[in-house]
Amino acid sequence: MTLSVVEWSTGTVGRHAIAGIDAHPELELVGVWVSDPAKVGKDAGQLAGLDRDLGILATNDRDALIALKPDAIVHTAMTDDRVAESIADLTAFVAAGINVVSSGPVILQYPYGVLPDAMIGPIQDAAIAGGASLHVNGIDPGFANDVLPLAMTSLSQEIDEIRCLEIADYSTYYQPVVMGELFGFGKPMDFSPMIFAPGVLSLAWGSVVRQVAAGLGVTLDEPLVERHQRVAADRDYETVSVPIPEGTMAAVHFEIAGQVDGVDRVVLEHYTRTHPDQCPEWPRPNEGDGCYRIVVTGEPAMTVEMSHHGRDGDHNVSGMIVTAMRLVNSVPAVVAADPGIVTALDMPLVTGRGLVTGSAR
Repeated sequence: MTLSVVEWSTGTVGRHAIAGIDAHPELELVGVWVSDPAKVGKDAGQLAGLDRDLGILATNDRDALIALKPDAIVHTAMTDDRVAESIADLTAFVAAGINVVSSGPVILQYPYGVLPDAMIGPIQDAAIAGGASLHVNGIDPGFANDVLPLAMTSLSQEIDEIRCLEIADYSTYYQPVVMGELFGFGKPMDFSPMIFAPGVLSLAWGSVVRQVAAGLGVTLDEPLVERHQRVAADRDYETVSVPIPEGTMAAVHFEIAGQVDGVDRVVLEHYTRTHPDQCPEWPRPNEGDGCYRIVVTGEPAMTVEMSHHGRDGDHNVSGMIVTAMRLVNSVPAVVAADPGIVTALDMPLVTGRGLVTGSAR
């Protein structure tokens, strides 16, 4: 059975989601939403950078797309700077009976213990009333620090600590708001980025720490422990998002630790550079300019590193692709799931079924 899908946004993730939906044998693209008036009326294939039209014209008419009653919406709109509004959007979609997979807001990846019940309840109730499911995921927060680490622990005899790392050069990551305003790259060192205000890291990435702990049946101390280190630029740098003058913030290392009796047990950790030469003392990927690394300390000790890059060699482009495709490939499972919020703990094995080059659609 082919599932009808609306793609919601055509930005750095959405354009890859369109290509992924088009390539997926079980999905049919029936609509595309855009926020930019200049994109209205353009063919989805053009917006996705494909070499052909898809016969679907982009629109900013929200009600018209909902009226299509698609089986699912793949929602990849920017949510980092409009969390409340995006939650309202997702709630409205599931209330209308439309299943949703979304790249954000990331607090919904595993909202339990992150959001108060008073905020989770209306989303869950709307989904159940509409008979629809909502799954928020991607690569990080997402597969790299929920499915991957939990799969590794199935090999463990004893676990002392699980550490999920992103190690990446963000110089080619195009998200000016995220880079400049949220992280503070290129800002004076006395600038206070929102993301490092007390409690914000736990809102943004604490969900993955709590979900891994839940998957292992572990009760964590409260609150989660946040740590961060900001590094100034030793010279001028350029990125695709923001310029980074000498002396401004150029790199950051942060951790969100879930502890048991004061001991780190589940840790989410990021080492983020804006040029490969920065912070030589920090860990580096074994291959390329970006990776996700899972380190399980215990019996046995295990390390798995997942590196990626696009055909053009850029790991930030492939980062957008893997985020999009984790969502697109999850659509059939989310449509089949019981109504409500669906986390990685509720999902079956998701694969790239039907995507092998040369296989019949």
